[in-house]
Amino acid sequence: MDNKLDYVNFGLNMEKVQQKQKRVYVGEVISNTMQKTLVVKVARTFTHPRFHKIMRADKKYKVHNPVEVVRVGDIIEFYEGRPASKTKCMYFMRVVRQSNAYTPDALIGL
Repeated sequence: MDNKLDYVNFGLNMEKVQQKQKRVYVGEVISNTMQKTLVVKVARTFTHPRFHKIMRADKKYKVHNPVEVVRVGDIIEFYEGRPASKTKCMYFMRVVRQSNAYTPDALIGL
């Protein structure tokens, strides 16, 4: 009898282990006042199971943003990953659409 563990027998083929597909979210930035952190609102719609009415629910996520180029009102893509802090386990991916809103810094230059 062989004492070595055969991973194939346990259903684990070590050469073919794939990474888990990360879930990607799209949402609107509602705050960027914290350092390297964004607060992003993601809206979803669903049908109520009993009343069959289309409902809307919002959820806020804290997103890690090391580059700090995102403004309030921008639409961004982000994904879930390993926890960066107690409440932050999402990571910034890219800006989908920039906002046209004026910022206080832009008004000073007028």
